[in-house]
Amino acid sequence: MVGGTLLLVTSGARKTRSRREGKTKMNIKLATIFAVASIAMGAFAASNQDKMMDNPMVGGAAMMRTTDIVGNAVNSPDHTTLVAAVKAAGLVDALHGKGPLTVFAPTNGAFKLLPDGTVDTLLKPENKDTLTKVLTYHVVAGLYDSKAIKAGIRKGNGSFMLRALSGGTLTFMMNGPMNIVVKDEKGGIASISTYDVYQSNGVIQVIDKVLMPQ
Repeated sequence: MVGGTLLLVTSGARKTRSRREGKTKMNIKLATIFAVASIAMGAFAASNQDKMMDNPMVGGAAMMRTTDIVGNAVNSPDHTTLVAAVKAAGLVDALHGKGPLTVFAPTNGAFKLLPDGTVDTLLKPENKDTLTKVLTYHVVAGLYDSKAIKAGIRKGNGSFMLRALSGGTLTFMMNGPMNIVVKDEKGGIASISTYDVYQSNGVIQVIDKVLMPQ
C-alpha cells in the first residue's frame, strides 16, 4: 500500500512538473512573439517617420526629395498662385535646373495678403519684367537650410544677409529661440512656416508673406 501511495505521489509530482514546464515554455514563446512584434512595430514606425522627414507634407501633399523644385511646387495645393506666377514669368526651366537653389515660397494665403488686384496685375504679359523681379527675389543660389541660416545669424550677431537672384538682398533674423524671419528691402517681414523641404535641386522654405524688392 505504501509503495502504491509513493507511486501515485511520484506520478502526481511528475505531472505537476510537466504542466509547469509546459506553462514556462508557453510563456517564453509568448514573450518571444511579443518581443518580435514590438521590434517589428518599432522598425515600421521608425521607417514611416524617416519617410515623413525625407518627404514632408506641404498643403497636404508629400514633397518628394527626389523631385525638383518645380515638380514639388506643382503638387502643393498651397502654392498654386506661385506656380501660376512662375509659369507666367517663364521661370520654369530655371527652377528645373541643377541648382542647388533655395526658394522662399509664399503660400496662396501670402499672395492674398497683397493689396487687391496686385496678383492679377503682375500676371499680365506687359508686367512680366516686374513679375520676374519679384519672383527671383525669392530665390537664392546655393542650399540654405535652417541650420545654415541660423549659423549665419549667429555669426552676424543677430542678422544674416543673402543676395537673391534678382540682385536684391534678404535679411534673416531670429524671432524667439527657434523661428526665423525674413525682412525684405521694403521692410516687410515674413516668417518661415515650414522649414527645410529638401528637393533634388535645392531646398524650399515656405513663407507666409510675399517678399517685395526695391
